[in-house]
Amino acid sequence: MVRVILPRKLDQGRTIVISTVLLAIVVVLGGILLAGDRNPPFQGLDDAWQAFMATLHTPFWDSLNVALNWTGYTGMLIFHILLALALLIRRRPRSAAFSAVAGLTVMLLTQLLKWVIHRPRPLNAHVATDTYSYPSGHVSATTAFVLVVALLIGRAWAWILAVGGMLAMMISRIYLAAHWLTDVVGGACLAAAVVLLLWLACQNICIVENIDARRALEWRSRVARRERHAEQSVT
Repeated sequence: MVRVILPRKLDQGRTIVISTVLLAIVVVLGGILLAGDRNPPFQGLDDAWQAFMATLHTPFWDSLNVALNWTGYTGMLIFHILLALALLIRRRPRSAAFSAVAGLTVMLLTQLLKWVIHRPRPLNAHVATDTYSYPSGHVSATTAFVLVVALLIGRAWAWILAVGGMLAMMISRIYLAAHWLTDVVGGACLAAAVVLLLWLACQNICIVENIDARRALEWRSRVARRERHAEQSVT
């Protein structure tokens, strides 16, 4: 893990601008829904996407998306716990705390918005659903996890995989008729903004922590090699 983790510092001004835009999207969509309009101006787009996704159903895609249904919620909770434990084992407690706080904050904000806005879900969902529709909990949880991983790994390929995972979950929730298009957009924007803002607050200590952990491991490795060499010389 030492060789994999290489967190990078994000530009503060640019990250704040991006996070503000993302939060603005969440607020605008949620504000329109909160106004009590059960036929919002974007409902036609939501309906069109729902109708299009309904034409793509096959047994294979049905099975795959049912698996994603588990992965996007229960799975992501397990992955967050495993990531935090792995970071603790590798002596990165601050990075573990960042991962746990990011996942928990996104989950709480998502559930709060669901209960405040009370948007009904699409009819005839292909999986069991509970609570309300906006924003998507599966998408927000997935986005939070993959972005945390991408930030800690700090490499381009990790960001590409993160975006791919986020888009796959967004498509899956519409495919399963569990959410509207605007629900998954809201979930992704909310989680991305929260994780990026939390990273701005944590990035310096996480970067220093990673450097210290790598140096400690390299030092222990050198000591172990010297001890082995000394033992071989004696024998």
